[in-house]
Amino acid sequence: MRVPRDGGPGLSVAPYPCESQFFLSLKSLQSSTSLATPKMQVQIAALSALLSVAALIPAAGAQTWSYCNPMNKTDCAPNKALGVSNYTMDFTTQTPSSKVWNATAGTVNYGDDGAEFTIAQKMDSPTIQSNWYIFFGSVSVIMKAAPGRGVISSIVLESDDLDEVDWEFMGGNSTHVETNYFGKGNTSTFDRAIYYPVDNPQDNWHNYTVTWSSDAIGWWIDGQQVRELKYDDAVGGTQFPQTPMNVRLGIWPGGDPKEPKGTIEWAGGEIDYDKTPYTMTVKSLTVDDASRGTAYQYGDKTGSWQSIKVLNTTDEKLPLDGNQSKSPTQNAQQKWNGLSQTAKISIGASVAGVALIGAAVMAIYCIKQRKLGRHERHAADLEYEKRTQELLSYRAEMQRTRTMNLNQGIPLSSGGRGGYSRV
Repeated sequence: MRVPRDGGPGLSVAPYPCESQFFLSLKSLQSSTSLATPKMQVQIAALSALLSVAALIPAAGAQTWSYCNPMNKTDCAPNKALGVSNYTMDFTTQTPSSKVWNATAGTVNYGDDGAEFTIAQKMDSPTIQSNWYIFFGSVSVIMKAAPGRGVISSIVLESDDLDEVDWEFMGGNSTHVETNYFGKGNTSTFDRAIYYPVDNPQDNWHNYTVTWSSDAIGWWIDGQQVRELKYDDAVGGTQFPQTPMNVRLGIWPGGDPKEPKGTIEWAGGEIDYDKTPYTMTVKSLTVDDASRGTAYQYGDKTGSWQSIKVLNTTDEKLPLDGNQSKSPTQNAQQKWNGLSQTAKISIGASVAGVALIGAAVMAIYCIKQRKLGRHERHAADLEYEKRTQELLSYRAEMQRTRTMNLNQGIPLSSGGRGGYSRV
């Protein structure tokens, strides 16, 4: 995915607005060298060199990137191959394995409708990238693009030497989708992007498919081919995407105010963060790897499909998820979604039965407790009445004894506490 920086068509992904800071820092360091000691001059020169290299990072990083470009190096590791013809991820019932997919720049949630890529705040750009590659074949994605001016939803096939095939969806465009391609990261010409009509991609589910062979690339919407690129039509094949590619699904704010003017214009205008969240939803992904290897290795620096070696070694085989896994990763909601209606009814009935049994047990317990409480209260009342009767009997006995003593002329004592005595 390459977007314009200064008004021209296609150049970069997530351009870096802080490029100027590198150059300002570099210029400041270089201008201060004359005032420094010899030792400081050496240190400044070293730091200046580092900044010079760092200043190149935005230019390289602004373009769609790769970890190791085989056009520049000969020691890049082989690409792990998908190696199957019917790989499917149903995001409504399955969660991607972290061994098979790499999530970057945000969190992807998995709900009833599938994988949810959401811009919730400034510069969110959640993306998942496959750790496997295909060498010709097809990729089909059923999805809804995110709404919102300046919001970009994308499906990208990308190789390590920057061959690329794209679908791009502008959130503010409800009638068309962009198709694009690049060969070896070449942005010297900007005549590749073509827009095709599609019925409200933000609200309606559509199937977007890329078919890819050494002869041609096809873009398909809901089973209808809308575009074909033949090998010879891509500058005699030199700009034809033809090396092993991974798959990337994601969303990003092309209309962020910090992006270059050209990027914002291409994205349809500045994004309104007050209206977040903006969500791209992917229901499913189906992929066919036509070459069926376990790994793909570049044989030289030509970047031609003929130079790619198809390896078949057991130690290179990538354990897959999705329908290729014996125990697919699922969250609780997806496990529920994957059950049949009969199973859901059975579970619901079981849960209701358990709830009724629990309620009955609780009711019985409460009744017993109430009975026990009444019994305890009755016993307490009897004990109170007994003690009251004993107290009354005691008082009566004391009164009888006092009266008898008085009649017999026996004096009463105060108890020896400073009182009196009667004689």
